[in-house]
This record gives sequence, structure tokens and C-alpha cells, in this order.
Amino acid sequence: MADDLRQKIIEGDLPPRSRVPSRAQLSKQYEVSDRVAVEAVRVLAAEGFVEGRPGSGTYVRERAAPRRLRRGDFHERAGGSAFASDLAAQGRTGTWRSSSETTTATPAIAARLDIEPGAPVVRTDYVYLDDGEPAMLTASWEPLAITGDTLITHPEDGPFGGCGVVERMAAIDIAVTRVTEQVTARPVLDGEAHLLDVPRGAIVVVVRRTYLAGERPAETADVVVAADRYEFSYEFPAAASAAAP
Repeated sequence: MADDLRQKIIEGDLPPRSRVPSRAQLSKQYEVSDRVAVEAVRVLAAEGFVEGRPGSGTYVRERAAPRRLRRGDFHERAGGSAFASDLAAQGRTGTWRSSSETTTATPAIAARLDIEPGAPVVRTDYVYLDDGEPAMLTASWEPLAITGDTLITHPEDGPFGGCGVVERMAAIDIAVTRVTEQVTARPVLDGEAHLLDVPRGAIVVVVRRTYLAGERPAETADVVVAADRYEFSYEFPAAASAAAP
């Protein structure tokens, strides 16, 4: 039942701001009990497709068209943030809040940074704002074996604060040569739902990004965005292959 209603919303048969049929109407239409009808609507509410209005009923949420974030031809402009660069290219304003702390690498982060578990790292958490609205969360980790006792130990402090990973690493003679990204999706975590202002049960896209200097990871990060707000656009040059003999 929830699948059918979800499909109707996606295809426009139940358009934004339209009223979802009442519990009694749904029970009759789908030949189910009132309890099943209520639970189906709760599933859609948890996923962010519908919202209840006290004294009025349940309505299809208006969902803005996804905004595009370009990837592939990786660049850092507009203050060093790739996200800010994407926004600036579209005439939008991006800002962020951040906090850093010295901690130790978990086994998963240690594997991504090619360091020993428990090695000291600086973790920085960001909340990116798109025209004042929460849009993206990022958690980044940098090994203190690289940045410790330098001017770039904390990404958002000092003379190179906010300059972006490539420029910051260059300041200590480390040349970032490539960036890798792996993209997955999962349900939002409770803390993320609060920061992104999305309902529990919403789906988020997670980009695991790593900056490398040669084969040595210099920084790794998890980027989290609401799946219904952004689409990632990848563009790569296509090299002509050699003709077969």
C-alpha cells in the first residue's frame, strides 16, 4: 500500500499540496484494516513524502527540484570549498559552520588514511548552508603525522584557514595529485536528520572523498546530503582509444 501511494506521488497522480485520502477512504480503496492504512501513511511521513496538518489531514509534501552539484573536473574555488565552488557557479551563496578536534583514528578511518588505528588525527565537522538553509554535512580527517606542528593543523584556523585541502597541503610542500570519490546511499541518522532538517527515515547520499599526494592519503571525508535535494553530475574527458590493428 505504501509502495503504491509512493509511486502515485512520484508520478504526480498525487501532486504536491494535495490531500491524501482519509484513513477510511484508504481502508476501503485498498481493502485493508484501519491500522494498516495508518501504518502505510506513517511510512510515507517518515520518508518525507507526506506531512500531517493538525485538524486538516495529511498532505503530499512539496519537494523542490534537486539542485545539481557538478563533480569530475575537480576544482576548488570560492574560498577553497568544492561545495562553495559548485554553488558559486550557479549564482548561489554557500557558507558553513565548522568545529575541529584532535582525536584518534578508528580502524575504518585508519584504513582510508593508510595509518595505524589509534594514530592521532584532526577531525573537522562542517554544516554547509545553501542560501542559509542546511544543505550538506561533512566530517573530515587529516593525520597529524602530516599536518601536526604546521600552520595548517586546523583546517579553518590560521593563515590558510578555509583555503581548501589542495592549497593548504601545498603550503607545507605536499602536492595533492588526485581525488577519489565513492558514492553510496543510506537512511539518515538521527543526528544528521536534525542538522539537515529532514524527517527520520529520509535517504541521504554519502560521498566518501579522499585526497591523495601520490599514493599517500592526505585527507579523507564523508559528505552527506539529502537525496531529494541534490543530484550529483559527473563529467569526465573521453580519450579516443587506439584503433584496433
